[in-house]
Amino acid sequence: MVTYDWNCKTVDCYPEQNSEADVVYNVHWIVTGASDQLDPQGNPYSATNIGTQVLDTSGITNFIPFDQLTNDEVVAWTKGAMGSEQVAEIEASIEKQIQDLITPTSVTLVIGEPVPPVEE
Repeated sequence: MVTYDWNCKTVDCYPEQNSEADVVYNVHWIVTGASDQLDPQGNPYSATNIGTQVLDTSGITNFIPFDQLTNDEVVAWTKGAMGSEQVAEIEASIEKQIQDLITPTSVTLVIGEPVPPVEE
């Protein structure tokens, strides 16, 4: 099982829009997935995707002042702007990256050097 952490704390803002200050219009998101499976060092396998999401600020009805914003609120806005299909694609991509770490389909070896042991 993979758990996901959405960090949407870094944002771009319009200094003023429609008489409101610091209106968030672009979110720099970082999604980190952590597996319940542990690597040989005892750490969860993890992977991260990053990107940005533009928000539509043309019809804001319940403006929240910047100093009252929370990560959870901006995550909800970001996921809403993306749509459930894109959110699922991002999380599926992270899960695949983690599965590739757990069970690699490709390894890089150097001729003339010992082959590392396969991790069980």
